Amino acid sequence: MSEKSILIRARGLAKTFRPAAIETPVLRGISIVIRSGELALLMGPSGSGKTTLLCVLSGLLRPSAGEVELCGVPISRLPDCAAAEVRRDKVGFVFQSYNLFPALSALDNVAEVLALKGTPREQARGIATEALARVGLGARLGHRPGELSGGERQRVAIARALAGSPALILGDEPTAALDRHTGMDIVQLIKDQVSERCGVLLVTHDIRLTRFADRVIEIDDGQIVSDGVAVAADETGGGSGG
Repeated sequence: MSEKSILIRARGLAKTFRPAAIETPVLRGISIVIRSGELALLMGPSGSGKTTLLCVLSGLLRPSAGEVELCGVPISRLPDCAAAEVRRDKVGFVFQSYNLFPALSALDNVAEVLALKGTPREQARGIATEALARVGLGARLGHRPGELSGGERQRVAIARALAGSPALILGDEPTAALDRHTGMDIVQLIKDQVSERCGVLLVTHDIRLTRFADRVIEIDDGQIVSDGVAVAADETGGGSGG
């Protein structure tokens, strides 16, 4: 087996928001490395900084201090458009709010992202069809987001993230809108993507997901308080939260 590659390397990350001239520190000096070949969970109480950290690691937010390398590229130093290109080419992102195009069908929501990466349109539609079938939406290809349930919209977002065979999959509460059975199936599907070339980092409240994880990173008050090998939770406990 070849050596695992570093997909995310972050050093000394801080993020402070300044609404109405009041400074609110959210991240406090976080350093973290995510490698290929692992599925890591980012867990912690509401307001601990999980989603903010995920956004900073992906380049959706700039850190107030520190730096991030995404697949070897120092994205915190790049213009927003250049960082977006790295994210487009290297990352499959499952947003908690789905971020689907309301005027497009499920099929086109997935295919359009592939086309933006340079995949020929007919090939993109074929890949998108297969990805949607894998998340159980083979019969809903022509439906627009407004015609789908919250759980179905979440599955479109997951299919879109997986379809391009990204180097890194990032997810913000990817099972929050799914029932237990579907949620576990989807996380298994995401787990199946992990390889020497691909790694996964998921924000979640659902302790049942530890059964799929290689690593659990706990954050509280904007700082990492533990980072270690995952220990599977009792199937009777836990749950998903918003």
